[in-house]
Amino acid sequence: MTKRTHPLVPRIVAFLVLLMLVAGIFQMLTPAYLSSENIHALLRHMAVQGLAALGLTFVIVVRQFDLSFPGVASLGAMTLGWLIAGRYGVGLGVLGALAVGLACGLVNGIAVAWMRLPDIVATIATGGLAVGLSYFYSNGTSISKNFFMSGILDLNDAKYLGIDAPVAILLAAALLAGIVLHFSRFGRAFYATGENRTSAVFSGIRVRLYVCAAFAICGALSCLAITLLVASSGAANVTAGNQLLMPAYAAVYLGAALFGAASVPATVAGTLLMSAMLNGFTLLAVPYFYSDAIVSIVLISAIALFDPRIEEAFRRFRDSGKPALREARS
Repeated sequence: MTKRTHPLVPRIVAFLVLLMLVAGIFQMLTPAYLSSENIHALLRHMAVQGLAALGLTFVIVVRQFDLSFPGVASLGAMTLGWLIAGRYGVGLGVLGALAVGLACGLVNGIAVAWMRLPDIVATIATGGLAVGLSYFYSNGTSISKNFFMSGILDLNDAKYLGIDAPVAILLAAALLAGIVLHFSRFGRAFYATGENRTSAVFSGIRVRLYVCAAFAICGALSCLAITLLVASSGAANVTAGNQLLMPAYAAVYLGAALFGAASVPATVAGTLLMSAMLNGFTLLAVPYFYSDAIVSIVLISAIALFDPRIEEAFRRFRDSGKPALREARS
């Protein structure tokens, strides 16, 4: 009897081959790519994008879209900077940023789940409002007062068990998100909500609550991501969240295309692949608009691969030749 291979094994192998191919190409183009210093920098950058992508994963799982989290992250960054400048301490500053993200996420959830507003329209409005509010802290100028004395920079420079602090935070968040989403009844309800809301309702799942929770998690994690970015740059500014949108969506959909569905491991894998490419472009001094264009192409390709209609078309095309093949063999 032939032993079947687990369906995830070929996908994992394909991801590893793709990652090694990307690393090999950039290593040939710039010998510094696989140096320990650059790998540390790559992983710290991955932590920022990965946290934002983890939050977005919950929204994608319930089959919604969130375009507000870059603006929400900017508001969280300015809240963090304002609290640190006011000598309220790093702890309160981080909690304030997370509270902002959670509150904005709840606004999105209420607008989409209870008020039944279109998710794209509602989240664009929330993101725009968040960006506007972020200007009130300092009239749009950067905030860096007390940053060097407060300890916020330790979130980028410290190490936990030999692991860079941003990477450790990402691993802890991914582990917690993975346990919640994949090993709990609460997490299974997110998937049930996204797959068939009518069935979920009749199964006793409070669909609106889970949609609201997904947006809240996305908002909070985007502000945690921007906290790490502020810690690495040493300043908070109103454009801090602008660089989160495309990489986060590309990471989630690329991971989903590689592993067959949106999940925490798929998002982490997609983020690693995206960060590996973006880091290589940075080392090669590729202008940002070229790297943004490549990220956009990756995003479009990943969405096309993840779209069930495309998958169904490929399945029909593949199955269409089987009868003819059987007839030829007979």
